[in-house]
Amino acid sequence: MNDRQTLKGRPPKFTEARRPVTVTLPERTLRQLETIDADRARAIVKATDASIQFDHGAGPLVETVEVAKGQAVIVVGPSQSLRAIPWLRLVEIAPARHLLAIPPGTAVDSLEVAILDKAQGEAHADPHERKLLLDLYRVLRSCRQRQAVTKAEILFVRPIKNADACAPTPG
Repeated sequence: MNDRQTLKGRPPKFTEARRPVTVTLPERTLRQLETIDADRARAIVKATDASIQFDHGAGPLVETVEVAKGQAVIVVGPSQSLRAIPWLRLVEIAPARHLLAIPPGTAVDSLEVAILDKAQGEAHADPHERKLLLDLYRVLRSCRQRQAVTKAEILFVRPIKNADACAPTPG
């Protein structure tokens, strides 16, 4: 008798490693998940897979996105190594897509060196992480060598519980 024949209960939904989790979600999110799949677990997996396409090779780990004629920003996927650079902030602009924010006065080549140090100095069990670091390093190096890097400031505000508090006053 094989292992499969000795198991009782429902067959597993997924073939890969899995474990039960408990999560509380807003009713709105639960309704949205139902439009993806009647089975909540499958709906969550499908939504996650769709929003994090780069994990399956469908999208780039690092990309330049044109935001104005002749100007682009660098957008990266999530990265534990980048988060470990204490002065670098990853600003999430879409699920699993981040802008890089450095403190005022920080030289761009400091970021380039920090990324190269992370890529070369850490033994990455995750090839995805190493590829992201090296791809980002190549983009930064290429832009620096072409003197095609400029910095701009982004406005950050503290979240306000009352959304109307940020609305302009009638004048």
